Amino acid sequence: MKRIWLWLPLGLFTALFLVMATNLSGQSKRAPTSALVGKPVPRFSLAAADVSRPGLGSASFAQGKPRLLNIFASWCIPCIAEAPQLMKLARAGVPIDAIAIRDRPEDLARFLRRYGNPYQRIGNDPESQVMIALGTSGVPETYVVDGRGIIRHHHLGDIRADDVPEIIEALRAAAR
Repeated sequence: MKRIWLWLPLGLFTALFLVMATNLSGQSKRAPTSALVGKPVPRFSLAAADVSRPGLGSASFAQGKPRLLNIFASWCIPCIAEAPQLMKLARAGVPIDAIAIRDRPEDLARFLRRYGNPYQRIGNDPESQVMIALGTSGVPETYVVDGRGIIRHHHLGDIRADDVPEIIEALRAAAR
């Protein structure tokens, strides 16, 4: 009987390990989505973050054509990683607007010169007010907004090459 008590902790640990490993390996790759999907973009009006582009307001998203809204910052490392994908989308004709979070104009200008500027409009959100209204948890995040200003898709994190088809499909669906 004493031997059973000696092996019991190892058996319990093994069982716990197997349960955890099974649950972790079976998790979906699907990231949580914004509660605003299916709802209008919150009302906002932001001054221009870059002198070469106009500012951005929520009214810009109700002009009949789906577009991307990218939340980014010059100080964001994953934003650097997604920059080539955004440039590829812009070259393919995808309209992209952006909100720069807690950024300084000189840092933003340097970022855009170095990594490219796929944006048609860039709004400056120095206090993260719009970011909070969107329920964004960090940068980068991207929203597909239909031509009536309704959020149709939310992409959490940086856009990678294998995410581009999903983003394009979400834009097509938003155009219907």
